[in-house]
Amino acid sequence: MKPVFTGVFGAFMFAALASTAIAETKLTIATVNNGDMIRMQGLTDDFTKANPDISLEWVTLEENVLREKVTTDIAAKGGQFDVLTIGTYEVPIWGKKGWLVPLTEVDDPGDLLPAIAGGLTVDGKLMAAPFYGESSMVMYRTDLMDKAGLKMPDAPTWEFIGQAARAMTDKAAETYGVCLRGKAGWGENMAFLTAMSNSFGARWFDENWKPQFDQPEWKATLDFYLSLMADAGPPGASSNGFNENLALFNSGKCGMWIDATVAASFVTGKESTVADKVGFALAPDNGLGKRGNWLWAWSLAIPAGTQKNDAAQKFVSWATSKHYTELVASKEGWANVPPGTRTSLYANPEYAKVPFAKMTLDSINSADPTKPTVKPVPYVGVQFVAIPEFAGIATTVGQIFSAALAGEKTADEALAEAQTTATREMTKAGYIK
Repeated sequence: MKPVFTGVFGAFMFAALASTAIAETKLTIATVNNGDMIRMQGLTDDFTKANPDISLEWVTLEENVLREKVTTDIAAKGGQFDVLTIGTYEVPIWGKKGWLVPLTEVDDPGDLLPAIAGGLTVDGKLMAAPFYGESSMVMYRTDLMDKAGLKMPDAPTWEFIGQAARAMTDKAAETYGVCLRGKAGWGENMAFLTAMSNSFGARWFDENWKPQFDQPEWKATLDFYLSLMADAGPPGASSNGFNENLALFNSGKCGMWIDATVAASFVTGKESTVADKVGFALAPDNGLGKRGNWLWAWSLAIPAGTQKNDAAQKFVSWATSKHYTELVASKEGWANVPPGTRTSLYANPEYAKVPFAKMTLDSINSADPTKPTVKPVPYVGVQFVAIPEFAGIATTVGQIFSAALAGEKTADEALAEAQTTATREMTKAGYIK
């Protein structure tokens, strides 16, 4: 028998029952503090209006901190988060460990760019949906390049980058020819330096997993980087990661910035003081057949420890859908939609008008995670090595190289220390007998 309520008491009880009927499922989402993710948070009314029974709580963190907290929580099955923002490095490792839930509601998975989707698939199942995909490229000031009497090629060499950076530098005017990552972290300075080293012919490990920092290719990489930054980089570069260099470039202090293709919409956006003076080129090479660009996707995944899988699946589907792309385009313009994930985006004639669209796609397509460097390697990954031990080793090596950039040790000292550290850890992990 249904209860019958009358009068004021009845109205009160009806309201209470109605409230209970649409009791909210609260999703806690861990994400990174970059522009595209911040923009998504501002557009989630679109999701909550369609899903009034789901509320969203955001935990927004700097990149290194995000990785630490998310890794600690998922390894301990802490259940602190219902949706994770993770990268191409974590997905295959965590997927194989059973730490992620396969995605079942992704919008048109066949439309995802194969290069991006392949890195997020484990045993034929999509374990994370890409929010945006990226490679890296050169972003440069066309006015400063003209003033230096130079013309940026579509596919520059490192030699040209060095020449142009030094020519564009005017330290008295606080204009620096090049801004490059120096902040320690496997996904910060080591993402840049690993990709750069590929184009110099270097590799992390040989076919027998022996570290290669004692080889001439790594010395050439680090010597070039440290010399370039000393001559043409900003002060305090050892503390600069993606966000710090973005701020420097947008305030007019960088002639060139070699970093994630996703930054293109920010350096040409309303926050940039140089938006109308920006050009784009492929990441540099050394004539060895490899460019210094990476391949990455920030993706949304669901940890196996969540108790809210159904709601989490709905959110991930919404945030990575073609509908979301169109929502951003309608609110912010096509230049600001999350790039690098869908074939349909690059077939869209409106998006084709965006000045960096083709360069982004060309950069993504030119990176090969299965053959990242000139010589053979036993690993997959362009700016990382897809083994669980890499994050710890590369974080330590990143600290060593950041200290060299700060002038606390020489390149030779840094490389010797990196070789010792990597050899010790790979031996301990059983890769080296």
